[in-house]
Amino acid sequence: MSKLRLLVIEDNPVLREGIAALLNQRTDLSVVASDDSGFDGRTARHAQADVVLVDRGLRHRDSLHVVETVKKASPDAGVIVMALLPVQEDIIEFVKAGVSGFILKDAPVDDLVRTIRAVADGTKVLPPVLAGTLFSQISRLALTRGQAVAAVRMTRREREIITLIADGLSNKAIARQLHIATHTVKSHVHNILEKLALHSRLEIAAYAHAREEADTDL
Repeated sequence: MSKLRLLVIEDNPVLREGIAALLNQRTDLSVVASDDSGFDGRTARHAQADVVLVDRGLRHRDSLHVVETVKKASPDAGVIVMALLPVQEDIIEFVKAGVSGFILKDAPVDDLVRTIRAVADGTKVLPPVLAGTLFSQISRLALTRGQAVAAVRMTRREREIITLIADGLSNKAIARQLHIATHTVKSHVHNILEKLALHSRLEIAAYAHAREEADTDL
């Protein structure tokens, strides 16, 4: 079985080594590289990681800039931010930068593992304690933006995919349900993002829910 390749960016050596040791105990996970606050993107390229874990509280680097560097160096890698108590505004900025998941640092190891596997499968993951309030805020932003693009014409397939993204399905799951290739789903998602001027699948889902609520209120 092919293992998921992980990169850990954490400038506390005890935490960094501890996280790597715990994750390497799982048969389907392998920490192929770890880095501290000196991260410059080369490690991400060389590691060819499927998922990158980034500490929100790096002491000597801007974590948001690190995420942007990761996505530039390895655009296909899923990025998970580890934080003690992230706030909505921070999370929105990280989502715009391409982050796929968030995990609280005091979460159980099993939760971290589930988050890694979900992100690797293309799913967006928020801590349950933050999901409701954050989603509401992003929904409002998406609806405001959506009003400006209400005249955009979406194909039937694109509308189907928007609905399935709103239901929380990953690209692979959408492909199975619609009997199309995963790369075709990715192409449709790219087109949807371009048409709606959105930045992530999370914003697509928020947009869909916001539009549904608006239609219900009419």
